[in-house]
Amino acid sequence: MKYILFAAMLLLGACDRPSTPTPKIAAPQREALEQAKGVDQTLQKATEAQQKNIGDAEGK
Repeated sequence: MKYILFAAMLLLGACDRPSTPTPKIAAPQREALEQAKGVDQTLQKATEAQQKNIGDAEGK
């Protein structure tokens, strides 16, 4: 029984907030990733438009 209480105390103690804020280590990498995702979306839209134009030209 005391092992269960001890385990519960450890679990509750582990839920404490960290005393210092977490540093933003990879912020520049995240910004670069977001920019790359934006470029990817632009390229996907351009590719879809080009494929549509090709399809329209072949259909005529």
